[in-house]
Amino acid sequence: MGSHTDSTHDPLDRLPTPGSQAGREGLDALLARPGRAVVALDFDGTLAPIVPDPDQARAHPDAVPALTALAPKVASVAVITGRPAEVAVRHGGFADVPGLEHLVVLGHYGAERWDAATGAVTAPEPHPGVAAVRAELPGLLERAGAGPGTWIEEKGRAVAVHTRRADDPQAAFDALRGPLTDLAGRHGLIVEPGRMVLELRPPGMDKGVALLEHARETGAESVLYAGDDLGDLPAFDAVNTLRTDGTPGLLVCSGSDEVTELRKRADVVVDGPTGVVTFLRALATHLP
Repeated sequence: MGSHTDSTHDPLDRLPTPGSQAGREGLDALLARPGRAVVALDFDGTLAPIVPDPDQARAHPDAVPALTALAPKVASVAVITGRPAEVAVRHGGFADVPGLEHLVVLGHYGAERWDAATGAVTAPEPHPGVAAVRAELPGLLERAGAGPGTWIEEKGRAVAVHTRRADDPQAAFDALRGPLTDLAGRHGLIVEPGRMVLELRPPGMDKGVALLEHARETGAESVLYAGDDLGDLPAFDAVNTLRTDGTPGLLVCSGSDEVTELRKRADVVVDGPTGVVTFLRALATHLP
């Protein structure tokens, strides 16, 4: 694979050549006008390795240094996550970091916003369906025979059921998807499937909506989005929408054998969070 590089760069800082013409145009636009570029990133699986217990997830140790090298050179860096914004900030170590003064974390798929400049989170009132679902979930899991290892994660504005610790994670996932979809529908929520997790959350916001709003708010002339999971597909769609409207974009997949659709659609595939931070560092070295 070729690369956007020259002999003055360390081999570790070479940028891979995107696999599509649209991706190459997106990278070229970002390199040419970084001050008008938005770099948006998922958190879990992209900046932070996937772990059995989400409470133990932490950003890759090189993530903050890579972001601090990149952020001052672009219009905006945004972390777009299904987690509560404050949790992503805490697990990412993003608060009070010199160089990240303009970082934005869009939590709960954009329903919450944390700005590094103020340290404040802004958010609407929670959807009442989340509390109703939360109350019914334990009984539903018992009736569905979910078994040991299946557990509930409280996410404030959403609730998630994880099967990664179950004896047969995929079987548990498949068995619960229908009942959880029915439960969510009764209370005005939707189910967002992910890597051995089913999240019940309010409709109307997803990573694509959040990315489009942020790109338009910042007047982006190019957009990069990096993700790893099914929840990132709407953001991939948003980049394609922006491309159609004349804004170049680059799609990066934080490689996972669990989500092949994202790999197929990406312009660049890197090796998990380690590959993401290596890519971000390389990108920073190529920008003035």
